[in-house]
Amino acid sequence: MNAAITPQTSAAIPLRYSLPIAGVAGTSFKHEHLAAILDDGPQRGFFEVHAENYMGAGGPPHRMLERLRRDHPLSLHGVCMSIGGPAPLDRAHLARFRSLIARYQPALISEHLAWSTHETSFFNDLLPLPYNKATLARVCDHIDEVQEAIRRPILLENPSTYVAFRSSRMCETDFIRTVAERTGCGLLLDINNVFVSAANHGFSALQYLADFPLSRVGEIHLAGHTEQNDAEGGLLIDSHDGPVADAVWKLFEIVIARCGPIPTLIEWDSNIPDWPVLKEEAAAAQAILDRHVRRTRHAA
Repeated sequence: MNAAITPQTSAAIPLRYSLPIAGVAGTSFKHEHLAAILDDGPQRGFFEVHAENYMGAGGPPHRMLERLRRDHPLSLHGVCMSIGGPAPLDRAHLARFRSLIARYQPALISEHLAWSTHETSFFNDLLPLPYNKATLARVCDHIDEVQEAIRRPILLENPSTYVAFRSSRMCETDFIRTVAERTGCGLLLDINNVFVSAANHGFSALQYLADFPLSRVGEIHLAGHTEQNDAEGGLLIDSHDGPVADAVWKLFEIVIARCGPIPTLIEWDSNIPDWPVLKEEAAAAQAILDRHVRRTRHAA
């Protein structure tokens, strides 16, 4: 199942496309790239933005996004909903999220299987959660609440993790599969997260992907990571500050061979390069997607 959704008509911004963004590669949108993107003209791919950067009513961020949206599909990626947190969802935050969706009609909408708030504290990180019945019920309730508010399914992203919980009673892939089955949400498969978690916890990334419910994936993320070394050993960090590693590209090719050309995003959120560098990474992802399409047509 491809969870990409055909956008509906928006009064605020006329739509310039009508089909889901199946089989194309996109990039994170950074404001410093806008002039170069506009100079290139309309592109085949899409752009992803973090919802929380656009929750004000207006100003330069919205003017830039409106200009971009005229010619390109958007993927709206939430990072602060705290779907895995113990507290009820922040209704004001959810209302702002819903308003953004109504305003820009993104082709894809996603959030993280993580938590980032506790009472009045907000953490600048996506924190892991134990995989047990209590957490499962809470995550499903929160996803149901989000999807009821926005009247669309979301894509839930698998996390990158650095610790495991003794209270976990399910493996991550079983937990994610059950969440998707109960709520009807789609999934965002972050392949770099899989690689990072596998290295940190000592499991097989290939086995994880074999167990993952690929039929529910509606978007893929690719990103760079870094290695942190100290007296206790090495740890991979999901840093989004460099090119995609060769091992992650290989996993991506394996996934695309199994489930077909899925919208794929290159994430690059710090040490941001010039636009041609980011565009080249997206072109590498597009080449893999296109090769699969050609092979499929040839086989048919």
